[in-house]
Amino acid sequence: MGDIYLKLARAAIAQSIGIPYEINLEKILDEYPSLKEFGSSFVTITKGKEKSLRGCIGSLEAYRPLYEDIILNARAAALHDPRFQALSELEYNDIKIEVSILSKPEILEYSDIDDLKNKIKPDIDGVVLKLDGKQATFLPQVWEQLPTFDLFFAHLCQKAGLETDCLKRHPEIYIYHVEKYSE
Repeated sequence: MGDIYLKLARAAIAQSIGIPYEINLEKILDEYPSLKEFGSSFVTITKGKEKSLRGCIGSLEAYRPLYEDIILNARAAALHDPRFQALSELEYNDIKIEVSILSKPEILEYSDIDDLKNKIKPDIDGVVLKLDGKQATFLPQVWEQLPTFDLFFAHLCQKAGLETDCLKRHPEIYIYHVEKYSE
C-alpha cells in the first residue's frame, strides 16, 4: 500500500505544478477499495541531499476518504504550507515525499509533567497539544530532530503560539501513531 500512497501524493504534486503525471485513479480505487474509507494523513516534502523540510500538511481527524486526504494534503504541502513559497517546477525532481497514515488521536490523561514524561514514548508517539483554543501537533518523526522530552515539548508549545513552558499550564495532550512511507 505504501507505494500507492506515495504514487498518489507524487501525482498530485506534479499535476498541481503543471507537470504531466498519468495516474489511473479509478483503477487504483478498484484494486485498493480501502482507499475509499475515511482516513487521515500527513504529506511531508523534503528537498535535497540534506532532506530539508519543504512542506508538510495533514489531517489529524479522518473526515474524508483516505485517497482524497492524501491527494489534497500533498497539493497543500506543495503549494500552501505558509512557511514556504509554492513548490516550483524546477524543484520537483529534487524532492522526496513521505506519507504518514495516522491512527485516531487519543486523549492522554496525566497528573503532572513528570507523569507525562513517563507516559510519552519518544519516536513512537505523535503528539497533539491543545490549550486556550490553540493547538499544534508533531508527528513521531519529529523526535529525530528534537530528541529530548523538554526540547520536543518546548517547540510544540511554541508551534501552537504558546510560551515554551506551556506544560506548566496542563494542556490537553493527545497521542497517535503513524504508518510512515518514504521515497
